[in-house]
Amino acid sequence: MSTQPGKDTIYIDVDDEITAVIDKVRGSHEKIVALVLPKRATVLQSIVNMKLLKRTADDAKKHLVLITSEVGLLPLAGSVGMYVAKTLQSKPEIPNGPAAAHDTEDQEEAVSMADDLDASKPVGEHMRHAPASVVRPSGADEDAPIELDNSPAAAAGPVTGHGSAEAAKKAKKGGKKFSIPDFNKFRLWGIVGAIAVVVFIFLWYMGFVVMPRASISVKTDSTAINETLDLTLSTSAKEVDTEDNIVPAQAQQTQKTATQQAEATGQVDKGAKASGQVIVTNCSSAPITISAGSGLSANNMTFITQTSIYVPISSYNPSPSGFKCNNNGKATVAVVAQGNGAAYNIPAQSYALPGSPEGVSAQGTAMTGGTSQIVKVVSQADIDGLKQKMAAADTAAVKKELEQVLVGRGLFAIDGSFSNAEPETTASAKAGDEAATVTVTQKTTYTMLGSKQEDLKKIVAAAVDDKIDKNKQQILDHGLGSAVFKMQSQRGSSTLVSFDVTAVAGTDINLDDIKKQVAGKKSNDAKEIIGQYPGVTDVTVDYSPFWVSSIPKKASKITVTVEKPTIKNAD
Repeated sequence: MSTQPGKDTIYIDVDDEITAVIDKVRGSHEKIVALVLPKRATVLQSIVNMKLLKRTADDAKKHLVLITSEVGLLPLAGSVGMYVAKTLQSKPEIPNGPAAAHDTEDQEEAVSMADDLDASKPVGEHMRHAPASVVRPSGADEDAPIELDNSPAAAAGPVTGHGSAEAAKKAKKGGKKFSIPDFNKFRLWGIVGAIAVVVFIFLWYMGFVVMPRASISVKTDSTAINETLDLTLSTSAKEVDTEDNIVPAQAQQTQKTATQQAEATGQVDKGAKASGQVIVTNCSSAPITISAGSGLSANNMTFITQTSIYVPISSYNPSPSGFKCNNNGKATVAVVAQGNGAAYNIPAQSYALPGSPEGVSAQGTAMTGGTSQIVKVVSQADIDGLKQKMAAADTAAVKKELEQVLVGRGLFAIDGSFSNAEPETTASAKAGDEAATVTVTQKTTYTMLGSKQEDLKKIVAAAVDDKIDKNKQQILDHGLGSAVFKMQSQRGSSTLVSFDVTAVAGTDINLDDIKKQVAGKKSNDAKEIIGQYPGVTDVTVDYSPFWVSSIPKKASKITVTVEKPTIKNAD
């Protein structure tokens, strides 16, 4: 489509249907649209198609000009009022319509039909329901085909709404019917078919390329030998000692700071202490001395003497029953309550004087002046509880960190050597200090040892050396990946750990070679290939999904595992 200012020029293909022409007209953004028709264009040789095109242009408020030199189209264009020009440079004009087109009933039916067109239906639907007088020649059989003659002779002759007499004769001779297909259905079925093909290809690719897997399990005559050794990890050793099981080790340390806080739970009464006086009477056989700081008790309350006192012996008078104490051996001492609080404000009463001889008594005045003021203080239990909580903290993250550092240094991390030094603990308050909360901080140094894998393998090899048949077997797995290390003791630069390891001895099988050899093979062929390896006793091949019938050709989709042998404990 070429465009000039204010005018669109649309070129029509010889195979274009009326629906395609209408779409192109509607798609134009200009008011004047020039349709350049090819020679012998059949699409507009029907009065119905011509009226549909005209109706479309009028609805879109476009001025339509047909660019054609076909004389056979001029009467049809003139009958609907369509402008025609021979070239793009020619002046457009409306040609004269057919002489009898305006007074025939067929033409009236065609006009009526064009006015009643439903734009939501395809053109093929309109053609099937159009009046016969519009699309068939006069006198033609109902089932006779419509003949669109594009020959020069037919074009030169007069064209009417009924077609030429020669066309009517040809229609009676049983030519093929002409109908406009429903291209919307063709398009729909084409899209559905394309989607079906894409889905089929995708499912085939997933089912036969992506999903297929093969698992191969191989049983061998291998032997698993378990050993438990006492292993010494020495940071000062220079080389391996397979007789005494000493392995050079390197230490990796990290320091972590942990902080915990809790509310203080202790309580102290910071009020005033009650005070008073106590009179001590001595009716014993000898004078007594009560030192300062002695405790006198009454009603579970203890009062402390503030000074030392000397209490002389009392005199006695004879009586019918014996001698009677005159209670004149007395001394008065000031006392203060052992604790603060109003609870020590007690009335006058007698007091017990622990450790005093028989016959000594004490009578106190009313104790006054005690007041209560309860405050929170830090207790030793608060501090100890925070320490215990930090000691129970999970150290898995610290272990992982040390392992990663050791592995990064090319060492085998021995997790059983993990230890920590005594933490440095500080508290924000001491026990008994007045505070609402207490915070405890601990700095702890953690240590883990690492050794070279080759050194550990030498220890394992020496331990199982006399338990394998060297003519048929070799160590396939030293068992370091599943070994268990447990701390026994630490002394200076040496750390003693128990070393529980299971080594596997047998015939060496290259799993990568097996994958390459069995790729693309059937199950029986794969079993035969693998069975030829020394020491292989049984082979199992499993496919997945269920429709797979052979091992995938890609080695990455094949899993080969060698079953672990029965463990043989060391003697």
